Amino acid sequence: MSFLRQRKGKFPNPEHQNGDGDDDETTKKERESRERKQREQEEETRRRIRKRWSCVDGCCWFIGCICSTWWFLLFLYNAMPASFPQYVTEAITGPLPDPPGVKLRKEGLVAKHPVVFVPGIVTGGLELWEGHQCADGLFRKRLWGGTFGELYKRPLCWVEHMSLDNETGMDRSGIRVRPVSGLVAADYFAPGYFVWAVLIANLARIGYEEKTMYMAAYDWRLSFQNTEVRDQTLSRIKSNIELMVATNDGKKVVVIPHSMGVLYFLHFMKWVEAPAPMGGGGGSDWCAKHIKAVMNIGGPFLGVPKAVSGLFSIEGKDIAVARAFAPGVLDKDVFGLQTLQHMMRMTRTWDSTMSMMPKGGDTIWGGLDWSPDNCSTKKKNNGTSASGQKGTRNNGSAKGVNYGKMVSFGKDVAALHSSEIERIDFRGAVKGNSLANTSNCDVWTEYHEMGVGGVKAVADYKAYTAGEILDLLQFVAPKLMARGGAHFSYGIADNLDDPKYQHYKYWSNPLETKLPNAPDMEIYSMYGVGIPTERAYVYKLTTPATECYIPFQIDTSAEGGSEDTCLKGGVILADGDETVPVLSSGFMCAKAWRGKTRFNPSGIRTYVREYDHAPPATLLEGRGTQSGAHVDIMGNFALIEDVIRVAAGATGEELGGDQVYSDIFEWSERIDLQF
Repeated sequence: MSFLRQRKGKFPNPEHQNGDGDDDETTKKERESRERKQREQEEETRRRIRKRWSCVDGCCWFIGCICSTWWFLLFLYNAMPASFPQYVTEAITGPLPDPPGVKLRKEGLVAKHPVVFVPGIVTGGLELWEGHQCADGLFRKRLWGGTFGELYKRPLCWVEHMSLDNETGMDRSGIRVRPVSGLVAADYFAPGYFVWAVLIANLARIGYEEKTMYMAAYDWRLSFQNTEVRDQTLSRIKSNIELMVATNDGKKVVVIPHSMGVLYFLHFMKWVEAPAPMGGGGGSDWCAKHIKAVMNIGGPFLGVPKAVSGLFSIEGKDIAVARAFAPGVLDKDVFGLQTLQHMMRMTRTWDSTMSMMPKGGDTIWGGLDWSPDNCSTKKKNNGTSASGQKGTRNNGSAKGVNYGKMVSFGKDVAALHSSEIERIDFRGAVKGNSLANTSNCDVWTEYHEMGVGGVKAVADYKAYTAGEILDLLQFVAPKLMARGGAHFSYGIADNLDDPKYQHYKYWSNPLETKLPNAPDMEIYSMYGVGIPTERAYVYKLTTPATECYIPFQIDTSAEGGSEDTCLKGGVILADGDETVPVLSSGFMCAKAWRGKTRFNPSGIRTYVREYDHAPPATLLEGRGTQSGAHVDIMGNFALIEDVIRVAAGATGEELGGDQVYSDIFEWSERIDLQF
């Protein structure tokens, strides 16, 4: 027993301890040493685990936490009573006003005229009917609109199926993507992001239903005439309008186009009158018999500068900021995809983008040293104007700002007088010296065919007006311009009776076509004001971040400061709705179509209805009920009320005539155009 106690290190008296003290001390040290080594090994193991924890793990955890939180909040949202969000909002902001439909129903308004919606570019859903092997399982699934799930799952396959043939502007071999039909085609662009849904809901409150509402969905990628060639869309619109009039006691329709849909319906009104086979054969009185009013929302009648930057460098103000914030990410992202190059290749096959190029050239948009509009993004004094009178916006002027130079290479060029700019004509420049090796490119763009010499020639021209932009794009994107030139025109007609203007390429340009012979019809131009909107750009040559780079980029370092208050981040801003400048939205109804003019020979009454932008006061208001933004305006209560009143039988005079906050009438007078 004493032996066992000795082995365990337990001694009954001090004598035993003293006798074996050295051995006990050695055992204790060995034990401590083993424990220390074990702790060191455990610490090393933990360090290795932490080292193996990569940024991918962190991203996955982060995304997982966001998704879990989102699903939890979504569960709570679906579980709470339907009235709870309104209760919370009213507790914070006070009682909410009645929606326009409820308000007008209390006034006794009821559905009267059938309503036709014409969606704009990108807002209409597109679904797959035939595709390549990579798109297996996507039959009749949305490739555009909805959740955009396929974009994230198989991006290159998505780009392949959303692109059109670069030679014909029609379907690529083995691919059929078609517009979604019905009101669901454009009620929501994505879950929770409304387009037409709020207007449809308010119309329903005074008695409208699907048989008295029609969404004129079309493939917004195609040129307008090609929607008829491929899908017979224009014929379908004609037939549906005729049916709605016939089944509603002969009451004419109220047409509500939005954005590019405004240009599409201009094309339709000429097509429906024109004889077959180019037109619909409806005759010169078709519009007079079937249309009460055309209420254009956010209409780019004269085009948008945003289309220039989109086609030139596949960017606008927001993309330019993103590129400056994360250089190289969009050009060569973490997955090895040259995102902007793929987007450029895809969007340059969409002929519809050419419909929104600036029209009227320097006469409308200004030259190197002048422009009809000026820097006026400051907040206005409250007030409206009577019909034909100038608005009351408090205009600011900025030294050096000139909207007429739509593209300038360098901030100094944008501010200089034309006599001080040394320009070398690019039109005769020889293309060559390829920018990149094709074998190393993820995607090939037309810039690679220009070569270094062609790129330098573009920059050496220094400044481009609206009229010169067309030559610029002809130089950098000849295939796009060859197709676009066959379907669209951007000039000003000298003689509208010239037989050449009977061709469909002129029908969507209000400066090269006449309005229908329909004196009882009304045309409204309804748009937001008070939001800085892209009007001109300052560019720079880029240093190649990849072998297949886009050589031109908005210079986000170009800031105007206190002198050039409208130059911000390489973009010169004007008054508008964030997408379309006031000049483009308002000029035709303010002057060119006002009264009997050569563009409006029957004297169709026109009205300018502006909606001053007021952002939502709180997050609970969502996108706001007083927004003037290009898409958010579709939820503007004042605009919806105007639409419902006209649909219920009111005229423009009964709405109060013009409602103007900008200086559109003054700017229109500065444009030297024969009427």
